[in-house]
Order: sequence, then structure tokens, then C-alpha cells
Amino acid sequence: MIIGLTGKNGSGKGEVAKYLQERGFHYHSLSDVLREEAAKEGVAVTRDHLVQIGNRLRDQGGPGVLAEKIVAKLDPEKYYVIDSIRHPSEVQALKRRKDFYLLEVYAPQKLRFERIKQRNREKDPKTFEEFQALETREGSSEKATDQQLDATLSLADRKIKNNGPLKELQDEIKTVLLEVRQGIKRPDWDHYFMNIAKVVALRSNCLKRRVAAVIVKDKRIIATGYNGTPRGVTNCDEGGCPRCASIDASGKGLSECLCSHAEENAIVQSAYHGVSVKGAVIYTTFSPCLMCTKMIINAGITEVVYHADYSIQETPLRLLKEAGISARKIECAD
Repeated sequence: MIIGLTGKNGSGKGEVAKYLQERGFHYHSLSDVLREEAAKEGVAVTRDHLVQIGNRLRDQGGPGVLAEKIVAKLDPEKYYVIDSIRHPSEVQALKRRKDFYLLEVYAPQKLRFERIKQRNREKDPKTFEEFQALETREGSSEKATDQQLDATLSLADRKIKNNGPLKELQDEIKTVLLEVRQGIKRPDWDHYFMNIAKVVALRSNCLKRRVAAVIVKDKRIIATGYNGTPRGVTNCDEGGCPRCASIDASGKGLSECLCSHAEENAIVQSAYHGVSVKGAVIYTTFSPCLMCTKMIINAGITEVVYHADYSIQETPLRLLKEAGISARKIECAD
């Protein structure tokens, strides 16, 4: 779950972020990117300087650059709260994550000005007129890469009011969290195991293509395999396979290939460790070749689930069907 925060100066975004941090959310602020840049440039960290730096970075790297820098730091298994979102392109960059939810924290202008006066920061506006002028500058700009807070607010998934006691704000945040959590779907078993297979593929040492297979029984992984040279043989990416070492064109020199296929390795690993694969399902990142298909059939595996089509798959799929083995292709984000 990623909760994004947007709102005008003094609305109470900091209180929302604090509440979420106390409940295990990891905190990021797009303003941190600006502060880091200000430190590099040796300029004072004032609101005006940060706005100027943000506008310049967006001009140089695109309007979503600040959010993209934060997204690159996120782990998929953690919950985050991301503060200081001030441009529609930043929202778009964050919404590439399906678990992102944008909150606008709202409070009336005069109440926000009173809060600004109470915090008494040196560079904050001192009069209500100065405060209004600052909000006008930050709200919109004719230059597309400049801060566009008003347009950003319109993209919020929900507005929460912060014009009463702190307890009311906290209760509303709790309600929002429960609603958001109910809307986040866990991956189904097929995508769960296929995504694991895609991680297993990263272990492949083949120079031609990274492929992996995961054998599952009773929703439990009993074996994994990836393509590469046999046990004890020099790795493919270290020159162990003549075909890959010669950088042959795809489909050529197959008789010189020393690499074992992912499905083959997964089945052989099961045999090596004395684990039966009878009645199991095999998840493979590519549909199996003919050799692996014959191994799958004879090993007693009852279903093949694959992600991408292998170039020579017509005969293997026909053979699986004839043997009474289900073969399904599923889409899985790369």
C-alpha cells in the first residue's frame, strides 16, 4: 500500500504522515529530493528555493522526475507514505503502482494561515495577503513543468478534512486505510508462482535466454530450475557452452548447446533429492520444448502453466493435449 499526500500549505499533511509512520509506513517526501539538491548546490533550504529547484528539475528531467526518483527506491513488500506531491505527472508516475492511493488533506485557507503563524518558521509568510499570494504562485503556472498544485489536488482519490480536533483526523485516516486495504488484491496462485519463476530465471547463466520453471504440489514449491550448463561444468556466461560462446544466431548451432533447460533442471533436481513430482503443476516462463514436454509427461506432471510462447511450440502443445495434460498460458507483467 502506498499512500500519497497532497494538499496546500498548512493543511496538516505532516500530521497524516506522522500517524501513518507510527503504524509502520515508511516515509518519503518528494521535497527530500529537493533538499538533497539544495544541499549539493549549497543554497538555503527555504520554500522559495525548493520550489525553484523543483521547477528546474522538472524542466530538465520531465514533470514526473521527482516521483520517479522516489519510485525507484520502493520495495514492493513495504507500505509507504509519500508526501509533497505537487504535479499531475508525479501522480501519474506513482499510479503506475497499482497499490497507490492519493489523499488530499484539506483545511480552510484562514485556518491554514493560523497554523502557519503558530509554527513560526522564519521564511513563512507573515501576513494573510502574503500567504494568499504564495498559494496563487504554487497553485498553477503557464509553464507545464512548473509546480501545478491545483491540478494535482483534482486527481486525489479522496479528500480528508482537517479542520477539527486531531482525533477526528486520525479516525478518518483509519477509515481510509481500511477502505484502501480492502481494494488491494493479492495475486492469485497462478501469478504468485509465475512471478517466483521470473525471479528464479535471474539465476540463469545462459547467454541466449533466461528461462525458469517452478514445480508446485498442493500449493507448495517442491523444485525450481533455470537453464544453464550442467552441475560441475563451466557456466555458460563464462564460456562453458560453445554455442553461446560463438554468439550464434537464434535457432542455429543447437547441437552444440550444452545448457539444460529450466523444466529439465526442475524435474532432475526433484529426482536428485528424491521428491516425487507425480500430480504436480509446473510453472514455466516459456512454453516447453519437445524434449522437456516428453519429460513432463513421463514424470507424471498433470498441468503446465506458461507465460510466453516458445518459437517451436506447436508439436509440444499438441503432445501435451494428447497425453491429457492441461496447458495454459497466463499474462504476467514483465
